[in-house]
Amino acid sequence: MSVISKLMEATEADTDVLRSLDSNGDDFSKFREVDFTFKCPSKEKADTVAGFLQDFQYGRASVILEEDQYMVQVLIDMPVTQNILLCVSGFMTCIAELYGIEIDGWGCIAQNGT
Repeated sequence: MSVISKLMEATEADTDVLRSLDSNGDDFSKFREVDFTFKCPSKEKADTVAGFLQDFQYGRASVILEEDQYMVQVLIDMPVTQNILLCVSGFMTCIAELYGIEIDGWGCIAQNGT
C-alpha cells in the first residue's frame, strides 16, 4: 500500500474516532494527552523509533512490551481539532512508513465542554 493510501485510510479512521468523541460531548479545543502507538518487530527497532521521537521532541516516547510485542507509545499534549489531529496523525503515519513499522492508532480521553 502506498503512503498516500495509508494517509487516506488513516484520515478516514481518525475522522471516525473524532465523530465518536463528538457524540460524547468532547470539546476538541481542550488540551489533553493523546497517545499514538507503533508496533515494532524487535526491541532494537522500538528503541530506535523511540529515540528518534525523543531526540527531536515530537512527544514523550517510551518502549513497552505487551504480549510479546514491542510497542512504542508516544504521548503528546494537544487539542484534537480535526486539522491538528489529522496533521499529527499523518506525520506519525509517515514515521511508521519511514521505519517500516505499523502504527496502531491513537487514543485519548474525551474532554467535556463544561
